Amino acid sequence: MRPRIAVVGSGPAPDARPPGGTLDLHEGLGQSALDKAGLLAEFQALSRPEGQAMRILDTAGTVLRDWRPRPGDTANPEIDRGQLRDLLLGPLDVQWGRGVTQVVPGDRGGVLVHFEDGRQERFDLVVGADGAWSRVRPAVSSVTPHYTGVTLVETSVDDIDTRHPDLARLTGDGSVAVYGVNRALVAQRNGGGHVKVYAQFRVPLVWHTNLDPADVEAVRSSLLARFDGWAAPVLELLRHGGAFVHRPLHVLPVSHTWTHVVGVTLLGDAAHLMPPLGAGANLAMLEGAELAESIATGPGDVDQVVRAFEERMWARAGTWAEITTAGLERLVSPNPAEALALFDEVQAS
Repeated sequence: MRPRIAVVGSGPAPDARPPGGTLDLHEGLGQSALDKAGLLAEFQALSRPEGQAMRILDTAGTVLRDWRPRPGDTANPEIDRGQLRDLLLGPLDVQWGRGVTQVVPGDRGGVLVHFEDGRQERFDLVVGADGAWSRVRPAVSSVTPHYTGVTLVETSVDDIDTRHPDLARLTGDGSVAVYGVNRALVAQRNGGGHVKVYAQFRVPLVWHTNLDPADVEAVRSSLLARFDGWAAPVLELLRHGGAFVHRPLHVLPVSHTWTHVVGVTLLGDAAHLMPPLGAGANLAMLEGAELAESIATGPGDVDQVVRAFEERMWARAGTWAEITTAGLERLVSPNPAEALALFDEVQAS
């Protein structure tokens, strides 16, 4: 008999909130998952290989690096999150609006899932793919995310090519980044002339005690003061931004694992939340594809399959967690030269 499997999470409902910025999907990770799902050709038609470009400036506006991908380079092409979400969820029967409050492992009767509407259902396997603040994670681990000391404040500029051509040239086809002492400003082109802007800095978790996050002009003034003295064209990215969204960066321990629990597992940020440096979504996609493939083609003992999956996931995710944790330390650093050195090391590898 086919096992009854519930995947909790896997992204918000299409109209629940803005889906976020662009993603780079790596060969061997996210692209491999799409290939397994038969979606690689559709992804390639939607993706932007030119979005891999990266320009780095110093705080005075001098260009330090201006890297562009070679023609045919598809190692890490960009795609808007909304497009990727629609591509992945299009053929699936997804039940929206069924929030989970608790997952209770059980006996041979299965795992009991409690829903926000008061209903309960039992499943043979529950997969927690519900992100940083997972409702499934407590069923297998008591660990919770901790603050990294770095906060991102996100804004965006729309129709940049028409309305702000100077900023469009500054951003280029991909991203532009400026690194200062314990702070950075990054702009990243999305599709349709939309650019996401991220102000990044090291501050206590509650740094805006006297600042209303919903007061756009107050937040803008605060950020301009924090980046005072930086080149005027760079600061224009903040001056023309719309609403500001606060994103304090939390992570799970680099070596996060758990004692195996029958009928429950985790993947993606629920399992290994790490700094957002290009690995998280890629790992989540590949893990989902590998777990599904293993259940579909493996032995009849689903629990045996899940145990093997967890061991592989932990080893790979631990490596990436170390890389991204060290990367964040260097990108938002007391020594801005560390960010430039990291870029050069990545390009040379």
